[in-house]
Amino acid sequence: MNGLPTISREPLPTVDTSAAAEITQALEVIYDGRSSNEARQQASMLLDRAKSAPNAPQIGFSLAIDPSQPTVVRHFALSLLEHAIRHNWLGYSDEQTEALRGWVLDLASAVNDADPLYVRNKTAQLWVSIAKRSWAADWINMDELLVRLWGGPLVNKEFVLFILEALSEDIFNREDTIAALREKYLSKACVEIFTPNKVLTENFPARETITEVRYGQEGWLTRLGDFFSWCMENGIQSNELVRSCAIKALDTLKSVILWAIPKALIEAHSVEHICKGLAAPNVAVQIASIEALHTLYGRSHFQDDEFISLVGPMYQANAVNLLKKIYEWSIVDPYNIDEEKYNLSKKFSEMISNLGTLMEQKPESIPADSDLPGFLSLSLGIARNDSMMVSLPVINTWNKLLRSNAIGDSEAFTPIIGDLLKLCSERLLRYESLPQDIKNPPLVFLMEDFDTQPERHAFIGNYRRFCSQIIEVIVMKNPFEGMFSILRSIDEGMKAMPQEARPFSIENYTKNQITYLTVDAHFSVVESGLRGYIKWIAAHGSSPKSDELQRTTMEGNLVSWCEHLLAMTFQDPLTNKRILQLAVIFSTTALDKNAPLMLKVLEHILMIRPVDNPAYPIYSDAVKDLQQDCNIELQRFAIKMPDHLINIYPQLEAKIGQIVSGETLEDRHRLQLESFLFTVNHRSTTIDSQLREARLQSFLVPIRRAWQNPELERSLSSFRGFCESIGVLKGQKYLINRRVLGIEDWGTYQLDQEGQAIQAEMNEKFSYLPLRPTKIYLGQTVDKLVKDSVPYHMACSLWGDMIPLILPNLLHFLRYAHAFHNPSNWIGLPDEMRTIVSRVLTDRFWQSGISTGTKDDFYARVTGTKSTIEGFASSLRSAIRTARETSYSILYCMSRLGDHFYGIQGLPGPLAEALFADAEWLSSHQMSTLLNMLRIMIDDCPPPLRANFLPPILATLLFQLDNKISAEWEALTRMQSITTDTDTLEDEMRGESILRQLTYNAVLMVASLIDPQRDAQIHPQKSRVLADKSQSIRTFLLNESSTLKPLILFLTHALRMRDSRCCGITIRILRSIVPEFAEKAPSELITNIIAFITDSMVKACIESINDPYFVDNQRDLAQLIATIWILYGLEVRNGPDPVAAVLTSLPGVSQTKVQIAGSAILKASGKHQRALILDLLEGVRGVSVAEQGKITSIAARPSKATVALMSSLMEMDTRRQRGPSPDLSELGNIFA
Repeated sequence: MNGLPTISREPLPTVDTSAAAEITQALEVIYDGRSSNEARQQASMLLDRAKSAPNAPQIGFSLAIDPSQPTVVRHFALSLLEHAIRHNWLGYSDEQTEALRGWVLDLASAVNDADPLYVRNKTAQLWVSIAKRSWAADWINMDELLVRLWGGPLVNKEFVLFILEALSEDIFNREDTIAALREKYLSKACVEIFTPNKVLTENFPARETITEVRYGQEGWLTRLGDFFSWCMENGIQSNELVRSCAIKALDTLKSVILWAIPKALIEAHSVEHICKGLAAPNVAVQIASIEALHTLYGRSHFQDDEFISLVGPMYQANAVNLLKKIYEWSIVDPYNIDEEKYNLSKKFSEMISNLGTLMEQKPESIPADSDLPGFLSLSLGIARNDSMMVSLPVINTWNKLLRSNAIGDSEAFTPIIGDLLKLCSERLLRYESLPQDIKNPPLVFLMEDFDTQPERHAFIGNYRRFCSQIIEVIVMKNPFEGMFSILRSIDEGMKAMPQEARPFSIENYTKNQITYLTVDAHFSVVESGLRGYIKWIAAHGSSPKSDELQRTTMEGNLVSWCEHLLAMTFQDPLTNKRILQLAVIFSTTALDKNAPLMLKVLEHILMIRPVDNPAYPIYSDAVKDLQQDCNIELQRFAIKMPDHLINIYPQLEAKIGQIVSGETLEDRHRLQLESFLFTVNHRSTTIDSQLREARLQSFLVPIRRAWQNPELERSLSSFRGFCESIGVLKGQKYLINRRVLGIEDWGTYQLDQEGQAIQAEMNEKFSYLPLRPTKIYLGQTVDKLVKDSVPYHMACSLWGDMIPLILPNLLHFLRYAHAFHNPSNWIGLPDEMRTIVSRVLTDRFWQSGISTGTKDDFYARVTGTKSTIEGFASSLRSAIRTARETSYSILYCMSRLGDHFYGIQGLPGPLAEALFADAEWLSSHQMSTLLNMLRIMIDDCPPPLRANFLPPILATLLFQLDNKISAEWEALTRMQSITTDTDTLEDEMRGESILRQLTYNAVLMVASLIDPQRDAQIHPQKSRVLADKSQSIRTFLLNESSTLKPLILFLTHALRMRDSRCCGITIRILRSIVPEFAEKAPSELITNIIAFITDSMVKACIESINDPYFVDNQRDLAQLIATIWILYGLEVRNGPDPVAAVLTSLPGVSQTKVQIAGSAILKASGKHQRALILDLLEGVRGVSVAEQGKITSIAARPSKATVALMSSLMEMDTRRQRGPSPDLSELGNIFA
């Protein structure tokens, strides 16, 4: 048996032949297609019991070693041994563990090529499992045994390779629980047996040696490299086992390369061996070689001599030429993709990217005879690949190289800059908006690489961002040549712009036409160039004399180009919008001192009067987009350069007056035009102060009167009056009288004349309320407002006395808008029709990756149902949403005025009542909108006013979020347990997506409040004052009982909300605040909080560890348990250990195990601590889905403290054919 010893197995129980026969029969039943479900279940139960039998290891060995047994029986027999090793190892005596190890060695020596691969691998895994538990302790000669096996046939070598790779992965690259417990000894032993002895002796002469574990001088790095080279010369293409061994050797090298000593890699000639694989006549071997090199060159912190030996040869001319051949061979046809070659291309690009990054990190270590132009040319070629997945890694590297002064400014770059600029300009096209049936190679690859639209959108967004940054850097380093080149190429591109297949027509209008997408891409290039130009100006001062002539010439050219831009005319409103945006960017950035140009752009904006045509909704939406952007750009001008505009104020006033009086404008458009004049006066620094105040007050007089109107107060004195004031009362009655509950498809049921009249009234009534003008004028007042500036003080003077005047009725608007979502408040609504309320008030929106069809299709459906019951419901919903969200906006704007809002006495209580009384009836989407507003309001609260303002707001918010999100997750879980038909699947997916976003927003808000650095980031001007921790909002929250209790409860429940990202954030929050209570003086509150943490919070962590969904969070959950246990159990000398009590209540967790683990945790580091917890919970962690529920009972036994805490909270209210690989055999000589 290859010289491996056979060890006596007497200490374990003898084999029960009848039990072995039962196991064989049970497996036959399970794998027999004719067996009944009941028979299979009984057989499965028998096999489960067999794993726990005392003689299971003996039975397992006797069946596994018997070659006459069926393969499935031998595989299960290995599982019996695996179960014994995993679960019973610590309970065995030394003689029993030695016998178990002997059986595994016998099985290893019996491995042959007749065994299926999965049986061989399972046997190797048993070796690894025992090694992690006893190697370098009571098992010293493992390396000798491996070397002896290595001397056998190829199948033995493959077996050893599996063991070596698994050991490397578990000890260094994964956080394996068992390996982590013995990491100190295992890691040293691994380094010892893999590293050539010469390297250890010369470089670490004073190291703490583990000489007993090593066998031979060469080490496994040398053996692996030599063996791979042997495979390359002995039938790698024709012999499947040789090929398999070669790939496995590369995989093992890849794993070891991550942590191996660089000098060991040099001594073992690892890179030379791996590079031979690039010449292999097999794609799988080539890919494995590339992945190993990618891993090596992904390492950082090479010493200069290490860099020269390991990295430098890859920049040599012969190496670069061969790398080019590999890449050129790997290019695939987008319309006939060879998957293997395509995969090789992607891996190859990543490896070249790492080589480029190393070039940027250590330019001084690059050998003088390197072929840098050739390597950069290769990188540019990869960046040009039609597949953006292949291109992206190198595009990212170009970003780094260009920013490096040592590399980016070198002569090797000069010939490439133009081509790189052209490439990045071409790739700024919005590929995700192209029609999917168009023949565009990059788009074809995108459709191949990504299954869903969100994934495509996110990837393309990142790709465009990198391309834009490259353009910026090029222009920043070569401002004049760069901008001239961009503007010239854009002019040429606009002339050669592709035309639409048919003439422009409103009737056939669609958004994202080819003309628009081309213009958008061209203008995006110009915008990127402008950002680079502005950065150059900022870095060289405002008027650098040495470049003054060129700069003046440059600005003159920019002005001319911008004037040419304004002269362009298109029929597409969105293209005109894009022209407008670019012109404003020119005028407010690079040419912000050119008043004549600003006036031309302003005149252009005011003269844009697109003709709307509501009969064609898509075109009409585009016109509205253009109109809205005109208003946005006017506001940008007013804030950016008010002093220029104040000089021509009479002309502006007259022009806007002419527009307002001479055209039929929507109320919102009229208000935005007039508020432009308001902002000019407000932000100007040259106007007479008295004249400014008089003008500003004249704008606000109508708003003040509207809020003081007694009729408004009367209408808001009741819920019914509110409904009448916004026109929804008739809408309610209409839906009830038409018995819409019995109408299945609201989108096909046409409105009668009464319904159309009520719909028109609902759409019109909002314009009579003061909400919209208040939102617009107040919003523009605080937009980009700098505190303690003159405009800020003027804003406070203007609105200070109006805020108390507005707030009472505003809170009524908000309170009733929320109350409308509660079916109990609907007047005359029969109980059987209560379900229509959520249907009426659930927002319709298109969601990328979830909604069927395109966004244009969605809007077309919405428009097509305007005159139906669905359209009627949409109008009613819109009225309520507008009232609700406008109120949010006004509150946010008020909060920007600091003490004038937060300092109002008696405000927090009524505000909390208006915000939260009926907030539970809001949908998850609507709650997210509310939360976004409140997060900013909480952030802006001045520290001195927190104690008065925040407690009722935060306490009620946290309570409502906890109830809402927990209930929604429970409902979603119930829904997902029921078979869902195709018609409701989209709604379910959308609901889950929205709920995840709400959960994320809520958890992120709490995380920001608890962040110790939060106050200094939000209030930098007060950072010295806030350096006192006692003044921080974190300290405030953790000391205020009304906010602390709902905070802890919400975070505990968040551990069980099925979103791994949110769970991870929650764990980090809790690890930050849990230690706080150990430092506080004892009190009833602190005692209850600690009791809750040690009971309910620990149970929540264990339940999540038990849930397969949270597998990615298990390590962090275990660390949280360890932290709690140490602070409030292990380090507490008096009284019982509450955490230990929870742990011992789990199945299979004995008091002895808990005591041993607790003692070890006190002496361990963080990584070791979580390994101990996960080892302790091994019987709970990773159980099969069928075994879930074993621990659900722990949640049903809350402690008295938990009950008390929860009770007190309740009081608050409730994823072909190909040619041969290229002949690259000379690659193996590049290191000679």
